[in-house]
Amino acid sequence: MNYILRRQVLNMSDFTPKLPEVKFNKNGYEIRTDVLAMAKDAVLEEYHMKFKGWEMSVARDEKTGQVVSKVDMPEFPGMEKIMEAAEKFYGFVNAGTKK
Repeated sequence: MNYILRRQVLNMSDFTPKLPEVKFNKNGYEIRTDVLAMAKDAVLEEYHMKFKGWEMSVARDEKTGQVVSKVDMPEFPGMEKIMEAAEKFYGFVNAGTKK
């Protein structure tokens, strides 16, 4: 019986909360991934703002419902635009380390 109680106490220690692992330094791959994600977010945010502006400025023909606007809809950014923005972000990061 003493063995059973002791075993239960040991099992209870498994439920104590553990501190999260803190990682202070990121490796190069993690930094590049974060920079790419920031670039993607920035490019898509710019596109969505331009699209909302276009959408608000568009006029429709009352009879046909067709768009009659002289403002062109913004082009959806592709991978080239995202990579271009990522290179600019990464260039900024590298420029900060060179002194």
